[in-house]
Amino acid sequence: MLTKYSQMLREYTLKCYYFKPFTYFYPMDNIKQISTEFIEENTNFLELISEIKQYFSSNEVIVPMRHHHDFPNPEVQADSTLLLMPAWNPSKNAGVKIVTVSPENGQFDLPSIQGTYIYFDAIKGSIKAILEAKSLTVKRTAAASALASSYLSRKDASSLLMIGTGALSINLIKAHAAVRPIKEVFIWGRNFEKATTICAVLKNENFTVTPIKTIEEKIAEVAIISCATLSKTPLVLGKYLKTGQHIDLVGAYKKDMREADDETISKASVYVDTFQGGLKESGDIVTPLQNGTLKEEDIKADLFQLCSNQKAGRGTKEEITVFKSVGHALEDLAAANYYYNKYSNE
Repeated sequence: MLTKYSQMLREYTLKCYYFKPFTYFYPMDNIKQISTEFIEENTNFLELISEIKQYFSSNEVIVPMRHHHDFPNPEVQADSTLLLMPAWNPSKNAGVKIVTVSPENGQFDLPSIQGTYIYFDAIKGSIKAILEAKSLTVKRTAAASALASSYLSRKDASSLLMIGTGALSINLIKAHAAVRPIKEVFIWGRNFEKATTICAVLKNENFTVTPIKTIEEKIAEVAIISCATLSKTPLVLGKYLKTGQHIDLVGAYKKDMREADDETISKASVYVDTFQGGLKESGDIVTPLQNGTLKEEDIKADLFQLCSNQKAGRGTKEEITVFKSVGHALEDLAAANYYYNKYSNE
């Protein structure tokens, strides 16, 4: 009897400690690997904007405050940042983005943003896909800005000034052009050659693209100003703005960074992607709140309110509007779902 019991115990132990791990890990082989190339080749900005709008309007996704950890990087004498951005759509899907931001990566000929997105089955907890996070991030960020622009810029906006020549610039231009009849685009960057290169990349689009050497030469002439930089000093100055413009502030993700000055904020109707992050993370909003230029109750709405029609966007043709984006894990989850479905339907 003891021998029989011992044999049963042995078989049970083998099942638990040998067979089960293999049974558990086998599905890992079926995890979809969604690459940069796939994301680049399969993005339709109108579709992606619609997906993100649906997520904001339904307000079903649970998004805790993202983990934001700055850590020293003495070799380049600048801090790097680790971001952890989870989100859950109960009983549907879930995901977390793990990203590093290293502002000095240009000297290594590497992008400043790098990372991975892990996309889960929210019911079973199993991993469905791993997506390259840099491309996912720039696509969803550009789509969120264009989504905001669809509420905040003039419907006849036909000209755009792009400030910044990083990975976001091309995507922001294309996304804005997907929701507005853009005919002219001007690009400024600290490196004029990079601006020229972007113009060459976009030469076959349905709008003209021109590099410029100073922001001042075009800032007062365009309908939309989109800014995506890591600047610590304002580049969009209120003294140059004209009525009816829309300003899209995408960079300056830390409190000591700024893309627009106080005069810009005081002249404009201010909107944010979310109140959760928008009021706490970027100098573009935090500093004006601290110095009294802006009050929290002055901020008109966030994307949840705009997309669910709880709040209105632009009220008049003369109004100047500002949209501040710091990024939100809901956008990542919406984008991951979009690319996962595209990949699965191939």
